[in-house]
Amino acid sequence: MGKNKTQKAVRGFAGALAVLTSLFALPAQADDYPSRPIRLIVPFAAGGPADLIARTIAPAMSDILKQPVVLENRAGGGGATGVDAVAKSAPDGYTIGITGPGAFVSIPFMIKTPYDPLKDLAPIARVAQVNAVIVVAANSPYKTLKDLVSAAKAAPPGKISFGSAGAGTSTHLAGELLNMEAGIKLVHVPYRGAVPAATDLMGGHIETMLPDLPGVIALMRAGSIRALAITSAKQSTVIPDVPTTAEAGYPNVLSDSWYGLIAPAGISADIKAKLYAVAAEAMKAPAFLEQMKTQAAAAAPLNPQEFTQMIAAEQERWKRVIEVTGAKME
Repeated sequence: MGKNKTQKAVRGFAGALAVLTSLFALPAQADDYPSRPIRLIVPFAAGGPADLIARTIAPAMSDILKQPVVLENRAGGGGATGVDAVAKSAPDGYTIGITGPGAFVSIPFMIKTPYDPLKDLAPIARVAQVNAVIVVAANSPYKTLKDLVSAAKAAPPGKISFGSAGAGTSTHLAGELLNMEAGIKLVHVPYRGAVPAATDLMGGHIETMLPDLPGVIALMRAGSIRALAITSAKQSTVIPDVPTTAEAGYPNVLSDSWYGLIAPAGISADIKAKLYAVAAEAMKAPAFLEQMKTQAAAAAPLNPQEFTQMIAAEQERWKRVIEVTGAKME
């Protein structure tokens, strides 16, 4: 009996010591963070808007943190594959991700995702806001948005298609919103990112797409594709000669997009706060702001709470589009 009591006492002391050790270790971990490189998962192919914005903010964050922020592209599922990889990573601050609205505000209403956006992931900071545009190939017969809509109404079903960066992405739902507001049925063709979709657009395999401006601005400047309208309430300072959808006759076709940093749920409050502070500081860096301007994007910082609230509001807005149009993950 005495031996059992002794063993229990030893186990109790060891347990208490472990608890005390963990309590003292947590602040040290936060204070010492980061002590090694950070992985930044981009859930789309290289060259798309999410990738370009990630490649812009990563160096600025690296300079502040004094540790490399290394990009890893994990395309698929309209961004859901990469976001799920973030959700399943250790919540230690050494794996973070960048996301657009698709994986957070639309895909979960179209399929059962392996993650819950606001339970399995922690929004860190909104980084950028970008305009979206309706584009066609440079040799397209459609010169205006009304030309495209008129052709879609006159053509046989399935004749005119639009490409997207993937089913459930903002570029997919932007096309469905145009279908809804213009009373047409452009056929959706999903790709594994904006770049392959744009390639097929130039090759004549699809008739149009509604991408984020940063992903196609270089092609527009090169004369490879042409913008019919910008899906924003205000004209763009980058392409001021392109009419807004309101000016083109479709004021409710608004699909400006955003990109932000996320981490696995369970990340410590200290590390989350540090990551936000670093991201906010990085967004003030002259090099970052100049790159944003070059890429036709704008820094748009929101803290974790504000970012979470914005995501919830966006979920409600795009949920309606999904319900009305019957948009699905192909």
